[in-house]
Amino acid sequence: MRKSADLDAFDLAILEILQKDSTVPQREIGEQINLSAPAIQRRIKRMEASGVIQANIAVVDPAAVALPITIIVEVQIADERYDLLNAIKRSFLEASEVQQCYQVTGEADFVLVVVVASMSDYQALSRRLFHDNPNVTKFKSLVTMDRVKVGLSLPLTRE
Repeated sequence: MRKSADLDAFDLAILEILQKDSTVPQREIGEQINLSAPAIQRRIKRMEASGVIQANIAVVDPAAVALPITIIVEVQIADERYDLLNAIKRSFLEASEVQQCYQVTGEADFVLVVVVASMSDYQALSRRLFHDNPNVTKFKSLVTMDRVKVGLSLPLTRE
């Protein structure tokens, strides 16, 4: 992956626009930042190939697709042996309900962001991911009351 130092002001301007709406036509991006559409296309292709742009996705409202419950889960594990650590990471990756997973320092070893349709669905998921896994010693669930801010946009311009 490219280092941020390899990105010039045009690249950052393109990324700012694409983070807000990845469907903006390249011609329109070019007009906004004073570059030609072919130059925009080359830069976007380069950033995709180098991994700076990882995906072009649609952000879906969970409630609109009957997944109204978001739960933050702190997970503690017993053993950080490489094979056991990889196994638990794999279980989190394979669970479609797990939207985000972070390996962290502190009391918890992992923090997960999970979406489910109901608490009974969460109970089944927690049984599968935590109760049935002998390497999980403890988990703590924080049920969200409101999605105040959710996003994936990075702060590219610093004041």
